[in-house]
Amino acid sequence: MATANGRKSIFITGAASGMGRETARLFAAKGWFIGAYDVQAAPLAALQAELGADNGLFQTLDVTDRDAYRAALEAFSAATSGRLDLLFNNAGIGRGGLYADMAWEDVLAVVSVNLVAVLSGIHLAIPLLKATPGSLCFSTSSSSATFGMANIAVYSATKHAVKGFTEALSVELKAAGVRVADTLPGLIDTAILPDEAKNNAPKDGMWRLLPATSVAEAVWSAYHSDKIHWYVPPELHDFDTQATAAPEALRDAMASGGGVLGLSD
Repeated sequence: MATANGRKSIFITGAASGMGRETARLFAAKGWFIGAYDVQAAPLAALQAELGADNGLFQTLDVTDRDAYRAALEAFSAATSGRLDLLFNNAGIGRGGLYADMAWEDVLAVVSVNLVAVLSGIHLAIPLLKATPGSLCFSTSSSSATFGMANIAVYSATKHAVKGFTEALSVELKAAGVRVADTLPGLIDTAILPDEAKNNAPKDGMWRLLPATSVAEAVWSAYHSDKIHWYVPPELHDFDTQATAAPEALRDAMASGGGVLGLSD
């Protein structure tokens, strides 16, 4: 089994594609030891071939299986001599539609992967994070955590929860020297974003389509910072402030068909 041999280490869920994959690539290029975990075996094998088997652990993991998650962290800890410099809770699924029309099984699946698995993984990883000086617990929230988005209501709810949980843990773990932060990406060119949204994205502004590498760069910057929320792009911070200050105006604009883009233009 590969070992870190003194290198800093990052444990990434949802690492087989999109933002997780680009984060693995970036950190590997920086000389870090990579823990790449996903339910997709073939893309993980391709990532291992690309980055090199000696540069990380590349294993399938269903983040909703707590026992499997515990075993993955134990194996990772054995490979890193008990260090975990950065935990990246990135695994997520997107199932949408009007809430009233969603199958209950889809509702539970989104909550299970996007929220419960994040709570579970962090709970299991806290001892490793506390044992590693300068460690960072980092999670993927969403721009839909600025104001709940229609047609992805459950997804939005989970991402609001991740954002709030991040803030609470940033207080709880500060005394232990563990930093806690998240990213709130807008429209990122990944498989989770529908083709219609990609095709209709504006060429500029806060709702422009950005590559997955932009989130990977935010993760890298977050490790070298004490900032809690990382908006991708940064202009989304202003939208978050606007949504908090005038939620009724945003609701009315979205309900009238103007949507988020109509309000922000």
